[in-house]
Amino acid sequence: MTIPSLIRAELARLTATPLARLAFIALMVVPLLYGGAYLWANRDPYAKLDQVPAAIVDQDAGATLDGDHVDYGKDVTEEAIDGGKFKWTETTAADARSGVRNGTYDFVVTIPHDFSESLVSAQGDDPKRAELVMTTADTNSYLASTIAEQAGKTMRTAVAERVGKQAATTLLVGLADVRDSLGDAVDGAGQLASGATKAADGAATLADGTAKLSAGASKLAQLDSGAQQVASGASSLASGLQSAQQQTAALPEQTAQLNDGAQALQSGLHDLRDQTASLPADSERLATGAAKVAAGNKQVAEDAAPFIAGVQQLAAQSPELASSLRPVVQTSPVLTPEQKTNLLAALDQLQDGSTALGAGAGDLSAGLGSLETGSAQVSAGAAQLAEQAPQLTSGIRQLSDGSDRLASGTAQLAEKAPELSKGIASASSGASQLASGSAKVAAGTSKLAAAAPSLSSGAASLANGSASAASGASSLSNGLDELEDGSEQLATKLDQGRTKIPASTAAQRSAQADVISDPVKVGDDNIASASNYGAGLAPFFISLAAWIGMYALFLILKPISKRAITAVRKPLRVVLGGWLTPALLGVVQMAALFLIVRFALDLDVVHAGSTVAVMVLASATFAAIIMALNVLLGSVGQFLGLVLMLVQLVTAGGTFPWQTLPGPLAALHFALPMTYSVDALRQTMYGGSFAAVWSDAGVLACWLLGALLVSTVVTSRQTRTRTLRDLRPSLIG
Repeated sequence: MTIPSLIRAELARLTATPLARLAFIALMVVPLLYGGAYLWANRDPYAKLDQVPAAIVDQDAGATLDGDHVDYGKDVTEEAIDGGKFKWTETTAADARSGVRNGTYDFVVTIPHDFSESLVSAQGDDPKRAELVMTTADTNSYLASTIAEQAGKTMRTAVAERVGKQAATTLLVGLADVRDSLGDAVDGAGQLASGATKAADGAATLADGTAKLSAGASKLAQLDSGAQQVASGASSLASGLQSAQQQTAALPEQTAQLNDGAQALQSGLHDLRDQTASLPADSERLATGAAKVAAGNKQVAEDAAPFIAGVQQLAAQSPELASSLRPVVQTSPVLTPEQKTNLLAALDQLQDGSTALGAGAGDLSAGLGSLETGSAQVSAGAAQLAEQAPQLTSGIRQLSDGSDRLASGTAQLAEKAPELSKGIASASSGASQLASGSAKVAAGTSKLAAAAPSLSSGAASLANGSASAASGASSLSNGLDELEDGSEQLATKLDQGRTKIPASTAAQRSAQADVISDPVKVGDDNIASASNYGAGLAPFFISLAAWIGMYALFLILKPISKRAITAVRKPLRVVLGGWLTPALLGVVQMAALFLIVRFALDLDVVHAGSTVAVMVLASATFAAIIMALNVLLGSVGQFLGLVLMLVQLVTAGGTFPWQTLPGPLAALHFALPMTYSVDALRQTMYGGSFAAVWSDAGVLACWLLGALLVSTVVTSRQTRTRTLRDLRPSLIG
């Protein structure tokens, strides 16, 4: 038997009776129903979200913003209802909660009463987040709850965008106002700099003037001192002129007397010179005698010291002795009363004398000290006199010579006295006039002296004030210079700051606010895009339908023909005949499923031919795997085919990324064939990488060849020997 004859024989068996044909058609349709119906149900579920019942409860009380009443809760409600993304119903809180419980609503969005107040609180001192309360019940649908979460995020984003746009608009308008104000500030700073320059110039002039004022005040203080000196000098001059006037009147007579006195002085000086000729020798003798006297006095003081000490001791002991003898005398039995009286009187005198003796000893001691000091002074004076005696003699001689010259001068003065008298008369007249003028000067200077204290006080105050003014003017000048520099820097910095704030129109600010409130836009740059949700699931469900189709066919197909094994005895031919029958039927199934997917469900397919080829390859591979399980294990292998399908439902990564799988299942993801059929169909349907397609096809081909090899090995064994299990009827026919 040839391979085509094996195929025809198997197909004839499947269509031999009406019931067999009906069963054959039903099993052929199973993958179409599974794949087509499931993809049809999930083709685009997001397009029907407007049929999902949802409730919205607006409890917002509104708020005040910039003097206007705002109600963000009302805006959110209207925007949600008008958007029509869900079947919204605005209702009360009680109705909404009961509606979620009984399934009337899939979820509820509640806007609290402080929603608007919280949104505007960002502009106050106590900012807080606004809240949208989402109420769901998974008893309605877990996916409905998931969709509700996405709806809540969408509403939050919309509210944040609106509030952010309003805040950004306010900020941009404020910045525009700041820019205008900075322009005014720049102008003001320029005017300030100009004024500071003028003020600095004036301050410099003021500093010069106050410096001169301070110097003048100092001179005024000196003038005050000079005025006081002038007043004093004028008074003295007036007094002296008056005295000179009085004295010049008797000058002739006094001149004659001066002549006589000079003669007498000359004679007396001659006598003095004669009498003091022996003064140096006498001074030396006096010094020698004074030294001896001092030495004798010192010796007397030294000799008298023990005596004085004894006297002082006697004076100190006498009162004690008298006190001790007084009771003896008073109580003596041998003394008469008269003797006792005399002795007691003597003791009193002794006590008084001892007191006087002690005082005399003290005086004597003091006198000896004074004597010693005086003798030392006498000795020193004598020595000094001896030293100065030659000088005194020389002075007396000079005095004598001077008296001679004085006598000669007075003689000349006497001769010139008549002329001097006339001059003195003229001088007296001039002195009278000078005295009169000096009197007036004295009167003026008296007034000046009277005003001097006030002038002095004022000059001092003026000097201090002008000094302070000069210091302050200098500081003012320096400060104005700094102010000038600072104002210029201020104007420059303000202008730089103003230029950094861009100028904008109202339209530009609105556009900027839009960008600030929603700064990030997710661009659609999908290099391999599925058209909708159904197209995204199609690779997985097509692969699953291919497996289910093969599994269903092997419920009525024989993996290999027992007669062919016995008659042909060529294992490879038998295996290929057994595999090609379901493989060809799989081609029909995949072609029909592709037509449903592409045209009935209108799912986009980028590479149609490659997609059909991958579908056929996957169906043929799955047929080989299920056939190998049946050949190897019989009905147990058929059951394992079902188990293997269930495992691949999880590990193929058709719904969620395989990276989310637990470790053991993630390992099976790379080992099982449906993983590669799903990935290859994604690449061909969405326009992905053909390199990946070839890689995936290579893995499927390996599975195909491996399964056929297993079937061939088992069939080859059966052609040589048979076991009781081989002869036992199979559960699947």
